[in-house]
Amino acid sequence: MIWAMIRSVAVLILLAGSVLAVEPNEVLNDPALEKRARALSKDIRCLVCQNQSIDDSNADLARDLRVLVRQRLKKGDSDKEIFDYLVKRYGDFVLLNPPVKSSTYFLWFGPIGIFLLGLVGLVVFFKMRHPGSDRKVVGLNADEERRINALLRDGDGG
Repeated sequence: MIWAMIRSVAVLILLAGSVLAVEPNEVLNDPALEKRARALSKDIRCLVCQNQSIDDSNADLARDLRVLVRQRLKKGDSDKEIFDYLVKRYGDFVLLNPPVKSSTYFLWFGPIGIFLLGLVGLVVFFKMRHPGSDRKVVGLNADEERRINALLRDGDGG
């Protein structure tokens, strides 16, 4: 009985993880504005956690950013104005999906480049480990074969 209750509470806590991040005193009275705030918060990166949105994070900076977003919504800013403000203040990294432009090429293509460098490194490693493996095997000419046979004969008699 008690274990069933503990499991139920644990499941509810796991399912309500993002709800726990937004504190009751942050929630706006206007449901439409709150819905916009939650939608915006899902696209803004927590600069402390880095792989979470500010909507999902309990970090102090995430809370400050959630409050900032709600303040700007109350002032009447559009979604684009809020994103532009945050990007100007924190850079493109504050967006969970930064735009593809020259300053964010490393964010978008860096992992691919690192993967390709790793592949090249592995190829070079295995080539150096077996240096003769890429050479073509050539048979002996007649003179070399005569010398080997002579050496073998001398070795048997000695």
